[in-house]
Amino acid sequence: MAAALFVGRGTRLCWGGEIMPVFVTRGQALFSGRKASVFHLTRLMARVFLAPFFGMEVLNQDSVPKEGAFILLPKHQRWEDIPLLALASPRPVYYVAKYELFVNPLSAWYIRSLGGIPLNRKRPLESRAALRGVLEVLKMGEGVVIFPEGTYFRDRMGPGHAGLIRMIRSQIAVSLVPVGIRYSGTGRKHVEIKFGRPLFEDPSTRPEALRNRIMEDIARLSGL
Repeated sequence: MAAALFVGRGTRLCWGGEIMPVFVTRGQALFSGRKASVFHLTRLMARVFLAPFFGMEVLNQDSVPKEGAFILLPKHQRWEDIPLLALASPRPVYYVAKYELFVNPLSAWYIRSLGGIPLNRKRPLESRAALRGVLEVLKMGEGVVIFPEGTYFRDRMGPGHAGLIRMIRSQIAVSLVPVGIRYSGTGRKHVEIKFGRPLFEDPSTRPEALRNRIMEDIARLSGL
């Protein structure tokens, strides 16, 4: 049975279709794991391994800026959020992911092939190079995904962490796009990925106020 994604209203997007987002090669020198040849393999893996279990509906794709740097700030429900977001985003993205996902060699290879950037919150000095890489990617006008919760919180909101976002905002002006993710049903699950309106906060906004606004938007978009 052919599996499909549903984008917006009335738009059918096949898992193997030509309008799936294709990862660009720009910036690969920073993260050598992201290569076009590997991307095609990971796309095949997504079609084979994920499509039988998930049917996806994507809403408000036009909230993602058509050009310029942006950061997607999604709800984090489960590890499948990462490849599903790659398919839902109308533009290619890199990922800031927790270091634990890179401990297993197979998982590390797969996440890196999707543009994964490891971040060890417990050892910030080890992640300094990764943070510099994130800034370089954004300065090239690319998109980056940061999960504000830092880890999985299924069907409930976890505490938000705004330290990385605060650091980025001190260096570069960037659009912040909250994203809701909701899983429902049994068997082959329905996944709703809903992009919110971009946030263009004043740099003087207090970090706590920005964090609260981001988390409130994510909760609303996720139906939590």
